[in-house]
Amino acid sequence: MNTLMIRKVRRYGLSVVLLICFLLLCLHTEGASGNKGKYPELHVPILLYHRFGPTVADSMTVTTRVFESQLKFLRDNRYTVIPLKQLVDYYLRKGPPPPARSVVIVSDDGHKSVYTDMFPLVKKYRIPVTLFIYPSAISHASYAMRWEQLRELKDSGFFDFQSHTYWHPNFKKDKRRLPPAEYKKFVDMQMRKSKEKIEKELGSKVTMLAWPFGIYDDQLIRRAASAGYVAAFSIERRHTTNSDNIMALPRYIMVDADRGKAFERLLDRSREEKIRR
Repeated sequence: MNTLMIRKVRRYGLSVVLLICFLLLCLHTEGASGNKGKYPELHVPILLYHRFGPTVADSMTVTTRVFESQLKFLRDNRYTVIPLKQLVDYYLRKGPPPPARSVVIVSDDGHKSVYTDMFPLVKKYRIPVTLFIYPSAISHASYAMRWEQLRELKDSGFFDFQSHTYWHPNFKKDKRRLPPAEYKKFVDMQMRKSKEKIEKELGSKVTMLAWPFGIYDDQLIRRAASAGYVAAFSIERRHTTNSDNIMALPRYIMVDADRGKAFERLLDRSREEKIRR
């Protein structure tokens, strides 16, 4: 083979390589844009409630009147209250995008006012709610619901039940007081025992966890994943987005002052994005 032919082969081979690279780049770009179209960026607020009542008993009490005014505002302004699981499935890329102007409503702890005050309004407005409960309190603490009441909530079809650990520990304090091996066993117990108890009593599949006091770190996230949780939630006052850590999704702790214009501003995505920047 003479020098001219060698040069032609080399030139042709280089052209093929460049063509292949170009085609791969096009495929990657098309795939990326298609994926972006299928999973657009979402900003969804998760509204977290604890207690209800006719008057404000503490900083985390939302009066029943204010709670109903919030539900009425959501309905009248064409917000859609979606199940928490629907949002999580989307972030895990296991489900379609939720509707525009979606909102999620959750409640922590299992306070008895969820049954007496929240439940009637949930039925009236027909909205889905996720309850994060810690089983040690249920049917034992005077402030908590009983298992039979939780079963009634479940039978309504509006409630889902997830874990808030077994007895709502403060993991920062426990990490300081326990040796590393004992702390690991303690964390595992809190996560697994809660999951097992809720599933046994209510027949619900437990895959989500609300961090007690909003406390989490990389070690806790690993233990939660090992225990079978696919999503977990903090208490930062901002909307969730696709880019958030699925094991530390933010939630707004609702207070009685979150009413009227304050509630409207809380839901305003554009305002919330400016605050984040």
